[in-house]
Amino acid sequence: MRLATGFAALAAAVALSGAAVADSSAHKQMIAISDAAAVQWKPAPAALPKGIEISVVMGDPEKPGPFALRLRIPAGTTIAPHTHATDETVTLLSGSLVHDMGEKMVESRGQAFGAGGFLYLPALMPHSLWTKDEAAVIQVNGTGPFGLNYVNPADDPSKAR
Repeated sequence: MRLATGFAALAAAVALSGAAVADSSAHKQMIAISDAAAVQWKPAPAALPKGIEISVVMGDPEKPGPFALRLRIPAGTTIAPHTHATDETVTLLSGSLVHDMGEKMVESRGQAFGAGGFLYLPALMPHSLWTKDEAAVIQVNGTGPFGLNYVNPADDPSKAR
């Protein structure tokens, strides 16, 4: 059984927290972020593990249309096996990250990525991500509405907060 964690709640919390860098309602104007220092970070909503920070840099993951968001993931953090309602791409901007496919996380088969690494994940493909000794910043691009569903409901960090 999969738990629909409500990426809508995640997106709403981001919007309420003021993490958006640009108005995403129309996409009729250029959006430019001059460098990493210009990104505005806020604590991620409860659907993600404690300590992760988020910035929605374009679009609204809750609404139809393209979006881009960034996650700053501390060292030693795991995002348990989950799926998304739509396709996503993940680009590792800095640090290191490990990715595993499947409904159960198996560290020994995880694929390590360094800065510049890229993943394309079709909708509903179960996967997990984790950091080891180094933090990571990733950019997630996709088309909303976007969803986050934990494979095992007990892995949902919002239940522990």
